[in-house]
Amino acid sequence: MKKLHVVAAIIKKDDKILATQRGYGEFKGLWEFPGGKIENGESKKEALIREIKEELNADIKIDKFALDLEWQYPDFYLYMSCYECSLESDLKLLEHMDGKWLSKDELDSVQWIEADIKVVNYLKENL
Repeated sequence: MKKLHVVAAIIKKDDKILATQRGYGEFKGLWEFPGGKIENGESKKEALIREIKEELNADIKIDKFALDLEWQYPDFYLYMSCYECSLESDLKLLEHMDGKWLSKDELDSVQWIEADIKVVNYLKENL
């Protein structure tokens, strides 16, 4: 079974959180917290800063660690580390179909990728 180690950004602006809609692959059309794979030799934070630059053409400040989660998909096992972040520049969707700023009460208004639902539940309890 393939194991993926990824990082995700919980990007906050005012009282809202950024949700992005996948534009490709197996989960196309579903919503997620942006991020991606950790490359060899990268720290989690380095990977997150790089991934957000690649996906959103944005600079972020990592404010604090939020949570680690694990999720079993049919074809792979996911390890994901999530960090609360703030924007230090404007963003532009480069790989996603759409993006929305959601309040805590709006988090259930989109269809999340399965593993990201754990992050949504964390945010409902911790925002």
